[in-house]
Amino acid sequence: MSQHRAKSGKTANPLQKPWTKTDKTANVKSNRKEVQAKPQQVKIAKSVQDNETKVYSANACRVLFQQRPESVIRLYVSDKMAPKFADVMKYLAATKKAYHIVDDAELEKVAASGHHGGVVMLVKRKPTVTLAQYLQQNSRKRQDCLLALDGVGNAHNLGAITRSCAHFDVGGIIIKQPELLQSGAALRTAEGGGEFVDGLACDNLPLALKLCKEAGYTLITTSSHGGTSLYQSTLPAKVVIVFGEEMFGVSKNVAQSADIALQIPGSGKVESLNVSVAASLILGEWYRQQL
Repeated sequence: MSQHRAKSGKTANPLQKPWTKTDKTANVKSNRKEVQAKPQQVKIAKSVQDNETKVYSANACRVLFQQRPESVIRLYVSDKMAPKFADVMKYLAATKKAYHIVDDAELEKVAASGHHGGVVMLVKRKPTVTLAQYLQQNSRKRQDCLLALDGVGNAHNLGAITRSCAHFDVGGIIIKQPELLQSGAALRTAEGGGEFVDGLACDNLPLALKLCKEAGYTLITTSSHGGTSLYQSTLPAKVVIVFGEEMFGVSKNVAQSADIALQIPGSGKVESLNVSVAASLILGEWYRQQL
């Protein structure tokens, strides 16, 4: 069948692939012609709840399921990708949640993107964590790195930054709209990194950075026109690295609160680096110095 749901009163064979027919079904004699199962159109929710989001692409969906399977509400998967998500389908069947095998056209409608990679999950969002909560929970840390984003909103940049944060063990990203980090495009680009990095909500970035300084963090900003070379700087163990929107950089109020201004040395042939690339280079150097 192209659409599957858990049925009460029946125990599935754990060795049985959920997208294939059982031997009993295969041996039933019938005068009807065999009809090959084909993906069917399914009713797609036009909107999701405020606490829900859609995640797509194999890596993002796989890591999410490994970290918090209980958050998965529904699965849409192509026939080609179904074998790779057999364990997810078995889990959903056991917990009486729906999954659907659909074609690429339906997947594109579900994801609202052509970059679905053959699989889409409707999931509950990660709970929102405020900066104050994070600082309280991690007050005893002697080594920690946070990012603060001032006006960065492009989903692909956010996803790439999140991926680098996960790679270099960054605990959280301070941002006014943490839900932007959990958009489908951002999570796809993060390749699963979104499960390991918290979006730390703050209404006022200068005030948030002041709280970080009071908690023992050193504030670092970047500049393409000045500052100390990244590779000639000693980076403290507890830092907040602030990145601004590419065209204008960090706001004046934020820049004035910084303890260290860094410059990434280069040929000078281009004005600046993409914000996600700059973040990766600085995080990598901070991580190297802490080893």
